[in-house]
Amino acid sequence: MNPLRSTITVLKQFFQFIPRNLIPKLAKKHGVDKKSRTFSPTSHVVSLMYSQLAHSISLNDICDALRNHRGVLTTLRASTPPSRNGLSHANKVRNADMAEELFWEVKAQLEKKHPRFGYRSRPGGKGYVGIPRRFKRTINAVDSSTIQLVANCMDWAKHRRQKAAAKMHLRLDLGTFLPRFILVKSARNNDAHEAAAVCIDVAAGEIVVFDKAYVDFVHLHALTMRGVFWVSRGKENMQYEVVRDLSEPKGDIIRDVEIRLTGAKTNENYGGLTLRLVEAWVEVKGKKKRMTFITNNFTWAASSICELYKARWGIEVFFKENKQTLQLADFMGYSENAIRWQVWTAMLVYLLLRCISHLSGWRGTFNRLFTAIRAVLWSTIDMMDMLKCCQGEGARMRAAPDQSYLPGFEVFFA
Repeated sequence: MNPLRSTITVLKQFFQFIPRNLIPKLAKKHGVDKKSRTFSPTSHVVSLMYSQLAHSISLNDICDALRNHRGVLTTLRASTPPSRNGLSHANKVRNADMAEELFWEVKAQLEKKHPRFGYRSRPGGKGYVGIPRRFKRTINAVDSSTIQLVANCMDWAKHRRQKAAAKMHLRLDLGTFLPRFILVKSARNNDAHEAAAVCIDVAAGEIVVFDKAYVDFVHLHALTMRGVFWVSRGKENMQYEVVRDLSEPKGDIIRDVEIRLTGAKTNENYGGLTLRLVEAWVEVKGKKKRMTFITNNFTWAASSICELYKARWGIEVFFKENKQTLQLADFMGYSENAIRWQVWTAMLVYLLLRCISHLSGWRGTFNRLFTAIRAVLWSTIDMMDMLKCCQGEGARMRAAPDQSYLPGFEVFFA
C-alpha cells in the first residue's frame, strides 16, 4: 500500500505551518513590500525555504527547480519562481530583520498552539538526555558557531587579513532544545563582547551555562545581581585567593572552595563579591581531564556543577544538526544582509521540522526526518502519513512493479 494521497504537495503542507497573513504583515512593517514588484515577499521566503529543504547549492539551482514547477508553485499562496538576478537582489536589499522576526513569530505561535511542542519533540521522542534531572529550572546553554566565508568577496566579515567569517551566537533552552536568542554578525569581535546581548532577557532563577570564551566579570556580576545562576570554565590565568573550603574532596571532585578574585581589575569588575570554584576530573572522549569550573551558586553539590557544564554539550549537538543537515555551508550571497536571510531561513526550516517531528511522533534522527521530507517535496502525498510509513507504521511505501519493464519478460500480477 502507498501512503494516503493528498491534493497538495509536501512543500505546500510544510509551508502551511506559517500563518497566511504573517509574511505580508511583516513585509509591510519592515518596508520589504515597497521593494517588491513581481517577486513578492512570500515568493522570496518560499524560495529560500525550498533552498534549505532541497539543499540547493546555487542561485541557479533554486531558480531552475522552481521554474520547472511553476504551475504547482502558484498554488502556494500565489508564489512565483524568481530569476537568478531577482533572487540575488532581494537577498541583498530586502531587510533581513523581517526574516528574523518571522522566525520568532512562528515560534511563538507554534508554542501557543502546541503547548508541549519542544519538551519531548526532538527526533527520538525525548528531550536532550544530557540535562541533570534534578534541576527543574530553565537551563540555557550559550555558545557561538563560526560560519566560514570568502574573504575577497566579504569585506564586512573580515577578521583576519586573508580570512572572513560570520558568527552565530546562540542561547539554547536545553529543556525544549529550541533557540531563545540568536545573534548573527561578523566574527571580528570575541565572544565576551556579545555575552550581555545574548543573555539580555534571561529571567531570575534561570541557569546559564557557557564556555570560558564568554567569561566577562562585568557581565557575570550583572547576572548575579539579576538573580541568574551561571556556570562556566575558569580561565588558566585567573588570579584569586581561597577564602574557605566548601566541601571535602570526594570521587572525581579534587577541590570545592570559595574564592575572591585578586586581579588588577577582575575583583572590581565582579563587585568585590566571592564566587565558587570546583576542580574535578571529567571524562572527555574516554579520557580523564582535569577541569576548573566557576559559579555564583554555593548550595548545589559540586558534582551537580560538573554535570551542568557537561550538559552544555547539547548546544554543540544543535550546531552539528543544523550545519551538517541544513544549508549553512554554501552561501548564495556576499552581503551581510544575504547571509542573515539564509541563516534565519535555515532556523525557520529547523523550527518547522521540529514541529513536524512533534506532531507526527517521529522517532528517528533529525537527519533522517530531513531526508525523508526532501525526497518527496513535489509529491502529492500526505506528509504525516509518509513519515509513519518511513517508521514502519500503518501503510508501507513500495515501488510500483507495474512501472518496471524488462525486454522479453511479461509481468503478471495477482
